[in-house]
Amino acid sequence: MHLDFIDKKLINLLQNDSKQTTKKLSLQLNLSVTAVYERIKKLEKGEVIQKYVAIINKHKIDKSFLVFCHIKLIQHSKEFVTTFEREILKLEEVSECFHVSGEYDYILKVYVKDMDEYREFMVTKLTAIKHIGSTHSTFAIEEVKNTTLINL
Repeated sequence: MHLDFIDKKLINLLQNDSKQTTKKLSLQLNLSVTAVYERIKKLEKGEVIQKYVAIINKHKIDKSFLVFCHIKLIQHSKEFVTTFEREILKLEEVSECFHVSGEYDYILKVYVKDMDEYREFMVTKLTAIKHIGSTHSTFAIEEVKNTTLINL
């Protein structure tokens, strides 16, 4: 899908605040409300905009302990990869999972309350998944930058 300058500006505005009214967006883009509405619908239909979400303050919900967990499978066969990926989707503590190149096969982004909760997660849930050869956990000390924006 081709994105023109106005589409890109609209996307950036929505990424900063997706609750803006079409009227407010129209004033910023110098377009009619109808034109803005139609552009948004086009971006949604083309799956450029996949969904709208609320970003939660992790400290307010006791999930501010962030762990990056590196996973190495016993072997990288299709069966082992499929099994691991199917099981990892079931774990609510895992907010993101990436299949990566390098020393490890996967990197998980895990939010829990504290070290005790992470230990419980590791012992009862993560290591219960078949075909995991090893794990390596890295704990976040300070969040320097965290954004959902992809600047266009």
